[in-house]
Amino acid sequence: MREPSSLYSVVMADHEVPRGLPLVAGLTGFADAGTAVGQVTEYLLSTLEHRDVVVFDNDELLDWRARRPVLYFDETRITEYTIPTLALRLATDELGAPFLLLTGYEPDFAWEGFARAVLDIVERFEVSSTTWVHAIPMPVPHTRPIGVTVSGNRDELIEGFSIWRPRTQVPGNVLHLLEYRLQQAGHPTAGFVLLVPHYLADTEFPFAAVTALESITAATGLLFPTDRLREEGREFLGKIETQVEGNAELARLVGTLEERHDSYMEDNPLRSPLTDEDGELPSADAIAAELEKFLAIRRSADDDPIV
Repeated sequence: MREPSSLYSVVMADHEVPRGLPLVAGLTGFADAGTAVGQVTEYLLSTLEHRDVVVFDNDELLDWRARRPVLYFDETRITEYTIPTLALRLATDELGAPFLLLTGYEPDFAWEGFARAVLDIVERFEVSSTTWVHAIPMPVPHTRPIGVTVSGNRDELIEGFSIWRPRTQVPGNVLHLLEYRLQQAGHPTAGFVLLVPHYLADTEFPFAAVTALESITAATGLLFPTDRLREEGREFLGKIETQVEGNAELARLVGTLEERHDSYMEDNPLRSPLTDEDGELPSADAIAAELEKFLAIRRSADDDPIV
C-alpha cells in the first residue's frame, strides 16, 4: 500500500500552519445542483485571503481524457494552459479567523488513497473538525428556504438542521467516503447536503451558495461576506417569479410543490417532502419539464436571461 503522502505535496512550512483549525471542504464534479459548491469555492477564493498548504497530484487523481484541461489558442500558438487544481489552503474568514479550505475537482482515481491522505493531513495539522457541503436536485419549491440533510457524527447539527433523514442507497462521492473514514477515526465531521429545486439545478442559483455558507457557519462559527450573493439571489428569484406569475399552469405546479413542502414541514404523515401519500411523484417531473421549457422559451429583447 502506498504512503498517503505520495498523493500530495506540502508547499507551506509546517510551522506556518496553526494547529487545531476547522477544515471546510467542497469538491466539484458530481451533482452540484444550483452550482452551489462551485459558487461557494469561487466566492471564498475570490473574497478571502488564502495560501496553498497542500497540492494534490493531478497525474495520480485526475482522468485527463474525461475532464480535458482548457488551453487558449491564439492564432498560431498555445498561449495559456489552465491547470486543474485540488488543494488544501490556509484561509481567513471575514473577521480574520483562520481555517483550512479543501477545494477543487473530485478525484477520478484512488478514492481510498485520497481519503487516507486527507486523514493524514487531519492528523498532521491536528484539525479540530471537518465540514463539507454538497447539493442535489429535489422536487421542492423555490419559494421556500433551501433545506439540508446533515450527515456525520455531530448530533447537535443533525438535530438542529437536518429536515430530511431518509433511509436509502445513494450514489456516493469521495467526500461521503472521507466522512465515513473520519467517523471511523472518531473525528468530528458533518456533511451538509442542500436540497435544491430540481428545475433550478442546472442554473447558478445564488441562494444555494448562501445556504451552503450558512451551513458552514453553523458548523464552524466562521463568518463569510454574503451580501453580494444575497442581492444576486433576490434578483434571480425576482426574474423567476415574474415568469411563473405570467403562466397559470406553472403557478399551479409550483403551488403543488409548496403544499407538499409545507405539509411535510408541519409533520404531516407524508414520508418526505418529495412524495405524495402513495410515495409517488405525479407532478414533479411535470414541474421540472414545464419550468425548464418555460425558462428556455423566447424572451423579449428587454428581458435579461436568468441563466
